[in-house]
Amino acid sequence: MKLLVVGAGEMGRWVADTVEADVAFCDADSAVAADAAAARQARRVPPATDESFDVVCLAVPMSAIPEAVETYAPCATAAMFDVSGVMADPLAAMADHASSLERASFHPLFAPPRVPGNVAVVTANDGPRLEAICEAMREAGNTVFETTPAEHDRAMETVQASAHTAVLAYALAAESVREEFATPVSAQLEDVAATVTEGDPGVYAEIQSTFDGAKPVAEAAERIATADDETFAELYEQAKTNMDANSRERHQ
Repeated sequence: MKLLVVGAGEMGRWVADTVEADVAFCDADSAVAADAAAARQARRVPPATDESFDVVCLAVPMSAIPEAVETYAPCATAAMFDVSGVMADPLAAMADHASSLERASFHPLFAPPRVPGNVAVVTANDGPRLEAICEAMREAGNTVFETTPAEHDRAMETVQASAHTAVLAYALAAESVREEFATPVSAQLEDVAATVTEGDPGVYAEIQSTFDGAKPVAEAAERIATADDETFAELYEQAKTNMDANSRERHQ
């Protein structure tokens, strides 16, 4: 299988390392593509190449997806998929520009240094190439699960935009204290904050601009900060009820 990976960053390299294929990279930064190719048995092709490939994978920023689909759909002879992190827009663009191909949107719910993990997928038009890619991801230890574009993009508002807002707000507000003062809660928050801040700020900015979720967290924090004792108790109980309901729903 000839595979073109458009976008030679961490996620594009993860795809190349996971799927058994004859891989070529292209990237807006030719040096990045050359570096990715040199570290693997792969090659570099120029952006907007007119070469044909069995499969094209788009590992580009979410905001660049519509243009990338239009540009690279002619290069794919059998299948196209993306790993951008949003699903509705890529699938709509692929339906417009790659309707005859196998089409899917994957979202690895982890940074590549923390593999394996869960991979969400929406398959718009299945076929042997996409089945082989799903199987390769599973063989690498990942859990691949089906969703819908609406369910996925709504979930990202909570698990990414809201979660990142809460964690980064803590990291910005927290003062340095001696290690002996750490509580089980603060220690876990420190660990999570360290995980979030080790990433690429551009990726996190894309998430915040693509998905709603920051504003509700800010509003909730303001309600807590200004609450009297009675209101705080009500908010605490509401938070507990929400978490209990979420837990029950996840385990149904």
